[in-house]
Amino acid sequence: MAASFRPDIEGMRALAVAGVVAYHFGLTALPGGFAGVDIFFVISGYLITRHLLQEIGESGRLNLWRFYARRARRLLPASLFVILATLLAGAFILSPEEQALYSKGAMFASAYMINLWLIRWSFDYFASDAANNPFIHFWSLSVEEQFYLAWPALLVLAAWLRPGRRAAIVVIGVTGLVSFVACAWLTSVSPPWAFYFSPLRAWEFAAGGLATMVPASFLRCHPRLRAAQGWLGLALIVPAYLLLDEALPFPGLLALLPVIGTVLLLVSGAGERQADGKLAGGPAALLSLPPMQWIGKLSYSLYLWHWPVIVYAGMVTAELSGLDRFACLALTLMLSIFTYHVIENPVRRNGWLMASAARALVPAALLTGAGVVAAYANAKFAVHELDPEQRVIAQSAARPSTARARGGCVLDYETITPKPCVFGAKNVKGTIALFGDSHADHWSTPLIQAAEKRDYRVVTWLKSSCRASRLSTWSSKLKRDYAECDQWREQSIKEILALRPALVVISEIALTSSRKMAAGKDEPDSQDAEWKAGLRSTLETFSKAGLKVAFIRDVPFNDEQVDTCVARALWRGDTPSLCDQTRAYAANDAMAAVERDVVRSIPNARYVDMTDQFCNQTTCHVFIGGKIAFRDRHHLATAFAETLEKPLEKALF
Repeated sequence: MAASFRPDIEGMRALAVAGVVAYHFGLTALPGGFAGVDIFFVISGYLITRHLLQEIGESGRLNLWRFYARRARRLLPASLFVILATLLAGAFILSPEEQALYSKGAMFASAYMINLWLIRWSFDYFASDAANNPFIHFWSLSVEEQFYLAWPALLVLAAWLRPGRRAAIVVIGVTGLVSFVACAWLTSVSPPWAFYFSPLRAWEFAAGGLATMVPASFLRCHPRLRAAQGWLGLALIVPAYLLLDEALPFPGLLALLPVIGTVLLLVSGAGERQADGKLAGGPAALLSLPPMQWIGKLSYSLYLWHWPVIVYAGMVTAELSGLDRFACLALTLMLSIFTYHVIENPVRRNGWLMASAARALVPAALLTGAGVVAAYANAKFAVHELDPEQRVIAQSAARPSTARARGGCVLDYETITPKPCVFGAKNVKGTIALFGDSHADHWSTPLIQAAEKRDYRVVTWLKSSCRASRLSTWSSKLKRDYAECDQWREQSIKEILALRPALVVISEIALTSSRKMAAGKDEPDSQDAEWKAGLRSTLETFSKAGLKVAFIRDVPFNDEQVDTCVARALWRGDTPSLCDQTRAYAANDAMAAVERDVVRSIPNARYVDMTDQFCNQTTCHVFIGGKIAFRDRHHLATAFAETLEKPLEKALF
């Protein structure tokens, strides 16, 4: 073992991976376990900066080829093995379209660029559920690899400007400060960029780099201070694990908790070691215990394996019990032990590969290329000669509504100014206004068809996740209050009143459905009253202006992505009825009754209920008349929406 080896850092790796695994395996007691990734970032910044500055200080130069060769031996073989194994398992579990989609993720993961792909994915309102992506956890490895490309050049620049510790502190500090300010700002403005974009995570690596600058002589002379720093570091990490959750704006300012805590732990363990190799005093002794060392050694393999294991298990078994999750943990451990002892460590320590940088980098480039090619080939092969039923499902799920197909008619989250879109001829006998969120948009196809038959035109006011009801909401996408929705809504109401249409058609996601989407997170009971007041306020505004209003009840809510569930069922030879939901769960009948009473109490307003097109007394179906009814969990598939033109026409006219 190298003389520079620090058992406390190995224990910190164990602490980091334990948090991530616990979070992903559904341990609700640690809702902030995802902050373990931030601990990894700080540790990487510390170790890489210490190593590179030591080499620059000793030789006056930096052998980048040797540096990258070490990184390749350390990271590439195990990650490629997990990627290929995950692709192979997916052939038996995933539908063909899913295999094609997630193979693209594998391709970007192989090239360490999946974080950039996920940024684009995050801005797609109808993107497939990220929780089903078995490669999404590679985003952090991509960020690290991109850090490894840029950081050595930054340290060489610091040495070129002025050799010594001071220049390095200034360069690292300025880089970290700029990165942190940008990250904190974008966390509230554009969360996907703040979370996934490597330059905006550079401040966490920089924090680890600055930790290397604390003089070791000072630390050796103050053992009590070291111990106090260590305990304070743990005191910051533990609350991060216990109090943070995915609903809070992260990384931003909240990421300071695990980052500062990790820096304090690293600094506290940088003092003199005892003769037995263990760090003296403080939490370093706790981190150096054998179980922590064992988990720390396996941490990379554990991180690679835990996510595809739990994702595939959730696909095979609808509801994972505690015993199921324990079995997944055992499987993760077995796979990790195998990968560490058979692939990760032997390649890392291979004498022939260590002899020269070229011997490691050439195979690394070939392996990277092989991973990209294999993933690309799998994406093409999965949908080659696709079964007609699978093709119809894929096409139905991908086809946009009439309003969305025009482009720009359904506004994004940030846009405030309304953009009404006109459908139908100008010389008609009247106008219908369609107003609301994406749940109003998915009615645009049958509504426009019905209106044209009756010589009406349709003008749409639509915005993603923005109800027509005057209810201020918190946006899970923006990680903040959705103020843009409130501003857009009021401007849209003014424009509709000025237009004076013959009929205003409103639809929006049911409050109970949005709560189900929030994965069980509690909302204040007062919101029920606020929602009823907001719905009444919007309807009364139109009613008092003498406008007629038709409020369309929301569609049933499904527990799974319908297109995915049906495609998997058919792929495995099962019936699509496996994806049906009980009416008690899907139809939101109790909330609809309250909604109906509010609407019917307003003059000129009527309640349009199309639920019988989906549900009988006990069951809500997802595959109706040979068509999938939904494109995801709660949006109508356009092909099925077309079949609702006649009943909608009858209800409205």
